[in-house]
Amino acid sequence: MNWGTELWDQYDNLAAHTHKGIEFLDKYGNYVKDRCAIELEYAGKLRRLVKNYQPKRKEEDEYQYTACKAFRQLLQELGDFAGQREVVAENLQSNVVRELHLLAKELREERKQHLNEGSKQMALLGTAVGSLERARRSYERAARESERALDVYQKAEADFNLSRAEVEKQKMNMKLRSQACEEAKQEYMDQLRKTNEAQRQHYEQRLPHVFKQLQDLDEKRIKNIKNFMLSSVDVERKVFPIIIQCLDGMEHAAKSINEKEDTQLVIERYKSGFVPPEDFRFEAATGADATDSATTHATHNHLTAARGTVSGNRIKKRGGLLSIFSSNKIIEACNSFKNNMSMDGKEDYSDLPPNQKKKKLQAKVHELTKQVGQEQAAMEGLMKMKGVYETNPTLGDPMTVEGQLNECCDKLKKLRTQLRKYEDLLTEANNQVCAPPIHPTARTNGAAPTQATSIGSNSESLSRSASESSVSTGTGCIGTGTGPGVGGGSCTGGRAAGGSPESGLGGELAAAHTDHTNGDHDENDHDHDPDHDFYGDYYYEADLQPLGYCKALYAFEANGTGSTMRMECGEQLLVLETDAGDGWTRVRRSNTSEEGFVPTTYIVTTLYADAHH
Repeated sequence: MNWGTELWDQYDNLAAHTHKGIEFLDKYGNYVKDRCAIELEYAGKLRRLVKNYQPKRKEEDEYQYTACKAFRQLLQELGDFAGQREVVAENLQSNVVRELHLLAKELREERKQHLNEGSKQMALLGTAVGSLERARRSYERAARESERALDVYQKAEADFNLSRAEVEKQKMNMKLRSQACEEAKQEYMDQLRKTNEAQRQHYEQRLPHVFKQLQDLDEKRIKNIKNFMLSSVDVERKVFPIIIQCLDGMEHAAKSINEKEDTQLVIERYKSGFVPPEDFRFEAATGADATDSATTHATHNHLTAARGTVSGNRIKKRGGLLSIFSSNKIIEACNSFKNNMSMDGKEDYSDLPPNQKKKKLQAKVHELTKQVGQEQAAMEGLMKMKGVYETNPTLGDPMTVEGQLNECCDKLKKLRTQLRKYEDLLTEANNQVCAPPIHPTARTNGAAPTQATSIGSNSESLSRSASESSVSTGTGCIGTGTGPGVGGGSCTGGRAAGGSPESGLGGELAAAHTDHTNGDHDENDHDHDPDHDFYGDYYYEADLQPLGYCKALYAFEANGTGSTMRMECGEQLLVLETDAGDGWTRVRRSNTSEEGFVPTTYIVTTLYADAHH
């Protein structure tokens, strides 16, 4: 199929067809461009939708429920979905629209060149045909003049009245006209041969070549439209795996909703820790005044307890109800402690119900623990830097670090004091919350309640927290540079900031810290506990409670020093200490008592609900 042979006489139609083809290419380019705009608009509206439904700051507490968490995850996946629509628009713009625009411009230039060449060939053929027509007219005119000259000569020769000279003249004119006719005839035949040759070359070689170029141009246009369509499909197909992941994430978020867990969270969130009010007691009628007084007093106590159960903001006003949860000694110790600490109601959360107060104190202790760990890691780093400067003075002046060390120690001292304060409050709150409630069968009409006595027996004194594990970033004994968990030396709780458990700097840092902070703490700051070994401000806790669990993403081989622990890929371990900023997490095997440190980046950790607070 060749346009040059099949459409040799359709030059104008082919020129119009190629022009329409390029216009169609532009039309497809505009379609893809509008598609990109729609994709970007769709992605923008999706992102705006996600932003509008993101939880506000005042709604953060509501998003602890599984349904709300699932909705937040769904919004996140929808944001990723919108990002993939933006990727589609960007790739269509770069891979299709831009290339299509360049192709249309190139095809227009090529078409113009081919049509100019065709016009030139048509002009050459027209010139040859014009020359042939002129030669033919010259030949016809010479032939007519030769015939007239011959007629005149014959008439003159037949006329005896004409002289011999006149006859010779007409004879000579006849010969000249006859010769001119022969020359015109010869010229016409030569031009005819040339014109025919030019016409054959025009329709067999020159014009077919132009048509072939136009045909190639049109096929190139059609082929590129095909490729652009396939490229558009491929652009969208490439984002399908991620879009499917987004949809899978939405499905996973929906399946993670647990109505029982949300119900339990409601209990944990709003449980006050109070017990229901006791039954009304029967008061014997000894007189009108006594009966009225007793009834009024009992009703007042019942309504006061009911109001305290409904609203935690009125707990301070329920004077008679505090005796249910603590003995007189605990109340006196608490009041004395609060007076010494100069705390207001908001700091010790005394305006909250017991259970809510405990949760707030746990969160505060966790926050202070984290701050203490960060400050201690910073102090250890400064001490290490000071030791390096003292060893090599060319690197820096050790005195430049002194001021920062003093400031860090002061801040650490304040944080520890505040931490101990909140730990004591938490201990008190635990004693209150753990008080046994009155069993319903113990309530009888006419019998006085006995819960104050039973509670008091469980809370004789205000004890200090049994563990101050939050003082250090990590616990363990460092003897001769073997790392945490290895005995034989002084016990410290610090690991070098940014180092591994095998850094071997624990003993030096502990000694330097003890010398530097000597005298900063009162001698009564720490109570002796058989479960702890204290060395300065550092200690070792013998039995840590798991904070959560983790799963090994990769296998890890221990270095043989005893501080690190081997683990297999996919193994489940208990988390004893979270990463304090040095890149190591302390874990324990669930089926044995083996403990050690593993790289934080090798595991994925899930903390228990209490550990988050």
